[in-house]
Amino acid sequence: MQSVAMIENWPVPTAAAAVVRADGTVAGSHGPTSHRFPLASVTKPLAAYAALVAYEEGAIELDEPAGPEGSTVRHLLAHTSGLAFDEHRVTAPPGTRRLYSNAGFEVLGDHIAKATEIPFAEYLHQAVLEPLGMTATTLDGSPAKDGVSTVDDLVRFAAEVQAPRLLDARTVLEAMTVTYPGLSGILPGYGHQKPNDWGLGFEIRDAKSPHWTGSSSSPRTFGHFGQSGTFLWVDPAAGAACVALTDRHFGPWAIEAWPAFTDAVLAELR
Repeated sequence: MQSVAMIENWPVPTAAAAVVRADGTVAGSHGPTSHRFPLASVTKPLAAYAALVAYEEGAIELDEPAGPEGSTVRHLLAHTSGLAFDEHRVTAPPGTRRLYSNAGFEVLGDHIAKATEIPFAEYLHQAVLEPLGMTATTLDGSPAKDGVSTVDDLVRFAAEVQAPRLLDARTVLEAMTVTYPGLSGILPGYGHQKPNDWGLGFEIRDAKSPHWTGSSSSPRTFGHFGQSGTFLWVDPAAGAACVALTDRHFGPWAIEAWPAFTDAVLAELR
């Protein structure tokens, strides 16, 4: 795919990207795909997937209490627990606003660690990373933002999400379906979105504008981006996913570069 080479024009020291089809084949890649990059918030989909494995294993229930009073595992995954962005304080009743929260994912990690009696980083390794062969991926710290990985490893994850082997396909469908529809909130870096739709650990594009995906991305597109200049999207309508990792902090350069890149990738897939 020629479009993937557009990362050469990004104003970043190092970048790598790949596109993987729903059947697991790599449609194209560019850059050092084995280079380890800090993921920032692209850690969250990995942590959410581990939470869903814990749910399927019976270690936790999605609607059991977790976090602030009245909050559940589902609220934490969907950023509706009411916890603040980076502080363990409650700013709204659960289920009333979409408050994007690193703290919520940290509470979720602690909850799973208690339920499984395994430290969350080790649980993530056993439940997701090891079975998928993601040998270059580690979590040293917060399940919200402290993952480190490679494009090669995230291609394996993106293939899994499109054709699940670790989870029942119905569980993954729920994760990519809007949870608590109609809630508005701030999408970090892009301002207030009404509605600000999320599934379980994955952001859902719907009709959001402005957005970090492309103008031709389908409303069903879901994924995540990170403040370390990273993103992962899955577009079911295109039957493909895309991973891009860089070592430059998210900013105006990404807001300008990423949508055009995504539109080029989608046009070439078509």
